[in-house]
Amino acid sequence: MFSDKEQFKEVFLRKLEMTYGKSVEETSKRDQFHVLGMMVREYISKDWIKSAEKARTSKSKQVYYLSIEYLPGRFLGNNLLNLGITGLIKDGLNDLGIDLAEIEDHEADAGLGNGGLGRLAACFLDSLASLSLPGHGCGIRYKHGLFEQKFVDGFQVELPEQWLRHGFVWEVRKPDLAEEIPFWGTVESYSDGGRLKFRHIDAVKVLAVPYDVPVVGYQNKTVNTLRLWSAEPSPVPWQKDIMKYKRETEAVTEFLYPNDTHDEGKILRLKQQYFLVAATLKSIVGTFRKKYKDIHRFHEMVGLHINDTHPVLAIPELMRILIDEENLTWDEAWKITTQCISYTNHTTLSEALEKWPVRILAPLLPRIYMIIHEINERYCQELWQEYPGNWNHIEQMAIIAHGEIRMAHLAIAGSFSVNGVAKLHTEILKTREMQNFYKLYPDKFNNKTNGITHRRWLMKANPELSGLITEAIGDGWKKSPEELEMLNQFDNDEAFLRRLREVKRTKKHQLADRIHKNTGLKVNVDSIFDVQVKRLHAYKRQLLNVFHILYVYNRMKEDKQYKPYPRTFIFGAKASPGYYYAKKVIKLINSVAEKVNSDCEVNKYIQVIFLENYNVSLAEEIFPATEVSEQISTASKEASGTGNMKFMMNGALTIGTLDGANVEMEERLGRDNIFIFGLHADQVLNYLSNGGYSPYDYYHGDERIQLICNQLINGFFPNSSDQFEAIFDSLLTENDQFFVLRDFASYISTQRKVEAAYQDEKSWSKKSLKNIAMSGFFSSDRTVKEYADEIWKIQTI
Repeated sequence: MFSDKEQFKEVFLRKLEMTYGKSVEETSKRDQFHVLGMMVREYISKDWIKSAEKARTSKSKQVYYLSIEYLPGRFLGNNLLNLGITGLIKDGLNDLGIDLAEIEDHEADAGLGNGGLGRLAACFLDSLASLSLPGHGCGIRYKHGLFEQKFVDGFQVELPEQWLRHGFVWEVRKPDLAEEIPFWGTVESYSDGGRLKFRHIDAVKVLAVPYDVPVVGYQNKTVNTLRLWSAEPSPVPWQKDIMKYKRETEAVTEFLYPNDTHDEGKILRLKQQYFLVAATLKSIVGTFRKKYKDIHRFHEMVGLHINDTHPVLAIPELMRILIDEENLTWDEAWKITTQCISYTNHTTLSEALEKWPVRILAPLLPRIYMIIHEINERYCQELWQEYPGNWNHIEQMAIIAHGEIRMAHLAIAGSFSVNGVAKLHTEILKTREMQNFYKLYPDKFNNKTNGITHRRWLMKANPELSGLITEAIGDGWKKSPEELEMLNQFDNDEAFLRRLREVKRTKKHQLADRIHKNTGLKVNVDSIFDVQVKRLHAYKRQLLNVFHILYVYNRMKEDKQYKPYPRTFIFGAKASPGYYYAKKVIKLINSVAEKVNSDCEVNKYIQVIFLENYNVSLAEEIFPATEVSEQISTASKEASGTGNMKFMMNGALTIGTLDGANVEMEERLGRDNIFIFGLHADQVLNYLSNGGYSPYDYYHGDERIQLICNQLINGFFPNSSDQFEAIFDSLLTENDQFFVLRDFASYISTQRKVEAAYQDEKSWSKKSLKNIAMSGFFSSDRTVKEYADEIWKIQTI
C-alpha cells in the first residue's frame, strides 16, 4: 500500500470510508490520523512477525529492558521516518488536500513516563531496533500517565492525562498471554520428598494483560517489541467485596508515580513495581521454557536489565521462580540470578535511592520478603568474612537495616554489572556514594555515558538542519552519527554558516508561532532564545535562572542607561504533585514572567515564557529553536542529563556547570565552545562533607543577592507576599543546600560572556557548528552498542 503515491491514496481513501462509513470530506483530522496509523501498523506487521520469529528461533541471547517508565512521545512521525516513507505519504496527503503535520497533531503523547529516565528508555529501544539487536522493552500501560499541567494564577494545577481517550492505534492487546500476580496472603511451608518447599496461599490475585507496541528500526526491517502490562480483575478468585477488589486492581496501572506521602500511596507504588517484574519474568521464563529444556542455561540466553531501582524486585522474583517453580537449590538459583541481572544507577541523591519499610513490603509480598530476608542474611555473612567484627560497616552495607529494605543495595548484591550514566557520575558512585560496594566488587562497576536517538532529535525534529547536513557531508551520518564530525571542515565556510543561521531562524519562527498559539504572547525572534526545559527539582536550579532574570530586571530599573541584548527566557517543567518546594518555584517563575512581560520599559529587552504541560512533542519544537541551553544543576547532582545532548545536537550553546555529561561535552568541544561556571563537583562534595559554607556571607556581601532575596518576601510580587517564604528559607535558614547563592556571581559573569559572544555572529555560528559536529558521540546508538558489547553480550541477529 506504500509502494507508490497513487496506490497509497487509493488505499487511504478506501479505508477511511470503510472505517467510518462517511465520505472523505466528512471525516475529521482525528479520523484521518487513526486510519493512517492503522495502515502504518498493518505495514509494520510483516516485519514485526518476522523479527519475532527470528528472535524465537534464533539461538542468540535476548535482553529485556525493565523500566517503570517510558517517554516515547508520538509514534507516527518516528515510524514514518524509520520506515523511509515520510515523503511518499506527505506528497500523497497533499494531493488530497490534507496536511500530514495537522494529522500528527491529533496523536497524543504516550503517557508512560515523566522525565529523563523514561526518555532514555525510549531512546534505547529506538537504538536497539535500529542496530537490529534482540532487545525488548518491558513496562506498564498507565491509563493516565503523570498528569496534564495547567497554570491557574501562576500555580500548577494537575489534571488527569487522558492520553488513551481516543485509543492507542499502535498497541495490540494479547489477553491469551495474561499472567496472574499475587498480593497479600500468607506463605506456608511443606515437605516434598524431604525438601522444604513454600506456597503462597490466600493471595489476592490480579491479572496482568500484555499490550504489545512495535518499535521500528531505522530502515532495516527490524521491529522489536515494547510490552506494556495492564492490571485487570482476575476472573478466578472470588472476593467478598468485589467492587473494592475491582477498584484496587485497576488502580495498579491507573497512574504513573502515585503520591507516596502516605502508606496507601506507598503500597500502590510497591504493587506497581512487583506487578511489572512478576508479569515480565513469568512471561520470559515461559518463553524460555518453550525453547530450551535446561533452566540452568537461563542466564546464557536471557539478560535482564533494570533501569534504576524501581524494577529491583526482579531479583527476588527470579529467585522465587527458580526455587519454588523450577526446583533449583538456593545456590543454583543465586548463581543464575546474579549472572542474569544488570543494573543502571541514575542518581547520587540519597533521597532518590529507594527504601521500602519492611512493615509495608512483608505483608504485601510475603514470599518475596522471605527471599529478600534470606538474601540479606547470606549477604551479611559474606560481609562478616570480609569485615569480621566490624558491625558498623556491615550495617552500612546491609540490604535490610532499621526496618527498611534498601533497594540499591539489593540491586548491587543481586547483579553482575552496576553502571553509572556519565564519567563523573560513575566516579562519584565509586569514590563516595557506593564506595563500600566498589571496594568489595570493583569489577561490577562500569560507566555507560547516556545518549539520545539522533533520528528523533535531529532528523525528525529538525528536518531543515538534517537536510543541510546531508547536503554537506552525505547521508552516512544517519546510520553512523559519528560522521557528523565531518562538519568541522565547514567552520570557515561563510555560505554554510549563513545557511546554518537561516535554519536556526526558521526554527525560532516556528517556536514563536507555537508560543503565540499556546500563550497569546508574541516573542522577539531577533532575541536570544535562552531555554531551560526539564523536570522541576531544586538541584536542577531553575531558581538560579530566575535570579539572573531578576538581576537583569533590577539593573534595568535602577540604571535607565542599561540595555541588555534582547533575550527570551523559556521554561518548561512539571513539578511532582507532592513536591511543595518545586511548586513554589513554578509560582515564582510565573510571577516573574508577569512582572517582566507587563513592564513596557523592560519587555522590549527581556521576556519570560513558561510553557504549560512540557512533553516530548513540545520538546521537538523547542530544541531546534534554542540558542542558549541552561544546564545549571549543582555540580555532582545531575547523573548525566540528556536534554544537554539534544540542545547540543541542534546547535545550541550550553551554559552549565561541570556536572553529569556536561563534563564530557566540554572535553569534546573545548572550553571555547561551551560556557562553564560555578563550583566543581569536588568542591560541592567537600562542602557537604566538611561544612564551611554560609549563604549569609553571600547575602550580606552581595547587594544584588540581598535585593533579590528580599524581593521574595517584601511584597515586590503583588498578592504573593507570603508565597515565597519557603524559597527564602531554603536559601538562608536551611543553608542553601544546592549552592544557588554561592554560584550566583559566577553565573551572572558567565551570562555576560554569553551575551557578548552572541553579538559576534560569525564566531557564534562557528561555535554552534562545532556543537553539532561533536554531538555524534552522544547518540544512543553508541551507548547501546557499549551496553550490548560490554554488559549484555548480545549480537545482531
